[in-house]
Amino acid sequence: MESFVINGGNKLQGSLYIKGAKNSMLPIMAASVLSSSDKTIDLHNIPDIHDMHVMKKILQSLGAEVQFQNNTLRINVKNLKSYTISDELMREMRSSIFLMGPLLSKLGKVRVTYPGGCSIGPRPIDLHFKGLEAMGAVIREENGSITASAPRLTGTEIHLDYPSVGATENLMMTAVLARGKTVIYNAAKEPEIVDLQNFLNAMGARVRGAGTETLRITGVKELGHCSYRIIPDRIVAGTYLIAAAITGSNMQVKGIIPAHLDAVVAKMREAGVTIKVADDSLEVVESDLHAVETLRTLPYPGFPTDLQPQMMALLALAKGNSNIIESVFEARFKHVDEFNRLRANIVVDGRTAIIRGVDKLYGAEVHTTDLRAGAALILAGLAAEGTTVIRNIQHIDRGYERIEDDLKKVGAKIERKRH
Repeated sequence: MESFVINGGNKLQGSLYIKGAKNSMLPIMAASVLSSSDKTIDLHNIPDIHDMHVMKKILQSLGAEVQFQNNTLRINVKNLKSYTISDELMREMRSSIFLMGPLLSKLGKVRVTYPGGCSIGPRPIDLHFKGLEAMGAVIREENGSITASAPRLTGTEIHLDYPSVGATENLMMTAVLARGKTVIYNAAKEPEIVDLQNFLNAMGARVRGAGTETLRITGVKELGHCSYRIIPDRIVAGTYLIAAAITGSNMQVKGIIPAHLDAVVAKMREAGVTIKVADDSLEVVESDLHAVETLRTLPYPGFPTDLQPQMMALLALAKGNSNIIESVFEARFKHVDEFNRLRANIVVDGRTAIIRGVDKLYGAEVHTTDLRAGAALILAGLAAEGTTVIRNIQHIDRGYERIEDDLKKVGAKIERKRH
């Protein structure tokens, strides 16, 4: 087991470069199985994180050749044969479900079990099933195993009950090889959806509308190979911006697409953070933290649920009372008890967290409950007086490439300890 030990109260200074987005990389890795080419797909700007290695293992278990070096993945699926993903690998990562549509489309059959991942509340996959069935798949569930088969998929109109990112991506990948046209209404609009569309089109797909609520896909007979660069990770960028603000620092994040963080920048400014925007960077100049009346998480372009815990850490030190309403995942306040161990003053009432700002946080031993909560506890530890020990940091490694190394580059006192 490993822990982070943080000596808080230090200013951060300098700049950090942001690598590719975890939430883009995983569906794009899954989409690579759709290729009919015997040539290699090259994916650049790939973060060296746990979830990438899990998806790499899954692809290899299916027969793909996958190599990772210097933040580049090389994937060749010419020997892909298996349509079964083991329960052990499915349980390691929620995003394993992304392979259901591509494998069904490529091989005509897929067998999976229910996926694992962070425990942040129910994330039903019924929207995935309904869309696949609408395209002609027959789905059977037995003893925890899910088998879908479809000799031929046919394009259709699909209305999503909720703009689910996962369902939008899975159905988009399924539809690119289906016969005829598919239209997905009430689609998710996240930048990662646009990135997946661009990758699929680079392989020869015909997808348009990503970033809007309506996706239109015209099926093609086969897809080729390509070289593609993943968009920068807006959640990592937002985490580091909040790290600067919570420590009263002047720090810059570079290599990003600032427009992807418009909602985050707006809410941070509302909380008293001065942020300078450039073409491919954001800089926290100074902070005079005060409460915000309401922060509500929403699908993009609203405030991202994946930055809610980090923003809660910031508001814990803001003057006055703030309210956070979590409208995406119902169990995403498990980190509140851990914040309160650092002497924050936060109370949860249903899906609302009431945050009464305190003058100081104080170091203590805390436990990570999920990926983003772990990152938020690091931010709180950076701002706290004294030493903070964070346990269960394997959650953090799922989405941040050696976060301690990045933070040390800009002056943080943080060490990874084995015990």
